[in-house]
Amino acid sequence: MNRRAAPHRGLDVHYGDAGPDAGDSQDSPAQARPSKSQLKRESQSLQALGAELAALSEDRLAALELPERLREAIHEFRRTRSHEGKRRQMQFIGKLMRSADEAALREAVAASQLGSAHETLALHEAERWRAEFIADDTALTRWAEQFPQTDLQQLRSLVRAARRDAAGLAAEARQPRSARELFQFIKPWITT
Repeated sequence: MNRRAAPHRGLDVHYGDAGPDAGDSQDSPAQARPSKSQLKRESQSLQALGAELAALSEDRLAALELPERLREAIHEFRRTRSHEGKRRQMQFIGKLMRSADEAALREAVAASQLGSAHETLALHEAERWRAEFIADDTALTRWAEQFPQTDLQQLRSLVRAARRDAAGLAAEARQPRSARELFQFIKPWITT
């Protein structure tokens, strides 16, 4: 026996294409809410920012103004060893990030990454100067013009020792002590 429910004749209401609030000029609540996909993207973005915060060094993290609960969650994430535990803790960090000032935290992470890039460039510049000192006599003159406050006598003696060691260093992969001392002498001048 085929039973089909007959349409209820008294409650058949059609709104057309405009919907029940066709006369209202305000947006409906469904249009004002972000989609599930948008909420998920925002959540993943906050988790990624939390991962960048967790990757910061301890002193840079301490310098940031974070809610205490978020700071504790990041420390807990660093202590967690299991993959699943880290994943769940990162989700929790993402949840806590909703109440934090996202723009300020993004700015702090970017400044930290830019700072480490500057430090890396300075180290490469110091290595370049060291190689020039060992290879070329005119490098001392260029250095003296660029950094006139340098103790040139000490620099010359470090360069002579590094050249002596470089001449005798054919098979060794490790840099001799004199080359490291020359680098340590150059580094503060470059990073300032």
